[in-house]
Amino acid sequence: MTDALKVLIVEDDPDVALGCEQALQLAGIAAECVGSAEQARRRLGRDFPGIVVSDIRLPKLDGMSFLREILAVDPELPVVLITGHGDVSMAVQAMKDGAQDFIQKPFAPEYLVEVVRRALEKRGLVLEVRKLRHQLDQRDQLEGKMIGRAPGMQKIRTLVAGLADSAADVLIHGETGTGKELVARCLHEASSRRHGNFVAINCGGLPETLFDTEIFGHEAGAYTGAAKKRIGKIEHASGGTLFLDEIESMPLAMQIKLLRVLQERTLERLGSNTQIPIDCRVIAATKTDLLELAAKGGFRADLYYRLSVATLELPPLRERREDIPLLFEHFLLQAAARHQRPVPETTSGRIRQLVGYAWPGNVRELRNVADRCVLGIESGSPPFGQPQASGPTPLAETVEAFERALIVDALRRHGSLARTAEALAVAKTTLHDKIRKYGLDESN
Repeated sequence: MTDALKVLIVEDDPDVALGCEQALQLAGIAAECVGSAEQARRRLGRDFPGIVVSDIRLPKLDGMSFLREILAVDPELPVVLITGHGDVSMAVQAMKDGAQDFIQKPFAPEYLVEVVRRALEKRGLVLEVRKLRHQLDQRDQLEGKMIGRAPGMQKIRTLVAGLADSAADVLIHGETGTGKELVARCLHEASSRRHGNFVAINCGGLPETLFDTEIFGHEAGAYTGAAKKRIGKIEHASGGTLFLDEIESMPLAMQIKLLRVLQERTLERLGSNTQIPIDCRVIAATKTDLLELAAKGGFRADLYYRLSVATLELPPLRERREDIPLLFEHFLLQAAARHQRPVPETTSGRIRQLVGYAWPGNVRELRNVADRCVLGIESGSPPFGQPQASGPTPLAETVEAFERALIVDALRRHGSLARTAEALAVAKTTLHDKIRKYGLDESN
């Protein structure tokens, strides 16, 4: 746990600093020396991956003031003070104020290593706990945004949580209305880039004549009418996330320009020869098979491989029918708040219609249906009118999906196996067998 941690030594005496650094490095502990609190300040932050070893007497800013400054940023960051003979009482007070330990000059290298190891172990535990708490918060946030208990959605949430803090570019594939931009935003918001910009570009809605200036930006005077400098979308996304929606609709000439930027991670504004470094995470979304499109000459294969470091396949709603009641109720609550209307009752007949429908428009269509229900205008329109077919579906598959969805919804509503069995008018043993058959959790 402590292998990746380091020690920041703050010492203005070069001989003492060198001695401390060498002693720690010989013990296999990474160390870095700076000569003042001002230099150290630039390296420290709340989640600094290590500890501080500082002389109690420093130029300009004394060790006690520096200690208070560090603990104001991160009260759990261990600080070990190095003291002279006359500073022991000051060091004792510093420990009362929150210092981890103090070492009195002169000291043996072995003693320094022992004190530092204890402090590093403490820091390692603190950072590990913070990481776990962040993962739990992240999981809760993802479940609140990417709603669904179907295995396909659970897999997507797991992949999003695992990929969020990586530097990997991601390609999201899914039918229209499956929530590709929502997943992209979740990747951004769960990452360390969440404080940067999330810049979304609809590749199909961008005129080719405006591509250079919109994507790369331009300098003042680059062309007639360019009165002032403009920052392009990619540069604006630096430090954050660039989302390329409907990437399959980008013309080939644009793809070539985009590929170069993604490979080099630099760009030139229109009218400039200066290379500008960019640091953005790229997420692309498509509803088509890009490899198949590339084989037909409609998409560059090299751009596909550049974008698809990681790929997320979003399941259509018809393949996660057990999530329909939960999603519908969620959208009803949102619609009722938005339109300032009461939440309509969700009857078993309505649920049967929803679960049995093909949902060609996926989650987006379900949200629209919830809006119509809240507004009282759902009569005569799918799924409450004539269902729209989307190809033949085996009867057994439809029945099983419907049964699974009803059980999931009843478990969520009633909480216990006994109450759920009573509501569904089946024996508890029968219900238990079906729960096991569908791989459900009785606590749902």
